[in-house]
Amino acid sequence: MTTVAVNLQAVRTRIEQACKAAGRPPDAVRLLAVSKTFGADAVREAAAAGQRDFGENYVTEGVVKIRACADLGLTWHCIGPLQSNKTRPVAEHFDWVHSIDRLKVAERLSAQRPATLPPLQVCIQVNIDGGATKSGVAPQEAAALARAVAALPRLRLRGLMTIPEPAANAQAALAVHRRTRALFDALVAEGLPLDTLSMGMSADLEAAVAAGSTLVRVGTAIFGGRTRQG
Repeated sequence: MTTVAVNLQAVRTRIEQACKAAGRPPDAVRLLAVSKTFGADAVREAAAAGQRDFGENYVTEGVVKIRACADLGLTWHCIGPLQSNKTRPVAEHFDWVHSIDRLKVAERLSAQRPATLPPLQVCIQVNIDGGATKSGVAPQEAAALARAVAALPRLRLRGLMTIPEPAANAQAALAVHRRTRALFDALVAEGLPLDTLSMGMSADLEAAVAAGSTLVRVGTAIFGGRTRQG
């Protein structure tokens, strides 16, 4: 097996063990392979090992890989901060967007999503711990944004995404992820049809799974250290 295939299996094992520890079925959590800064060859290696979902932070780089791997039938997720002037290529090429934190961006994605494609699957990014350098809507503003996004055509609101600041330990990570889960549950109780909690990365996926994550975003543990900064 290739290094990527070996790493993928190790991450899948971590997810399965975390699900078992949390009393959840092993298929309760979806793995998103974050391929930013790695080329189409790395994506093809992961796809050959059974990986179907890939995450990209940078729109232009992501579109290049989507086109290069179009024959594989993969699902592509935009997970980086999204500026208004980059919405069209995202609407035209990606399947998911995890990083909506402003209504203007959602409105542009809705208007620019081609009618020939399925609705764009979207998550609201929440700055759950108030990190000064993090994108995301404030938790107290998430419900209003979620309701507005849910009403837009050509989009399907699926859930919430968070990127908390690095936690001091596993208990601290669990606590912050549980705050996101509580917000998710509150929105569901309001009647929003949410089914996706995008939280947890290479370092904290166990805590995220314990808190109820349904999708973990893993890059370094699959592909290795970043080849460049962007």
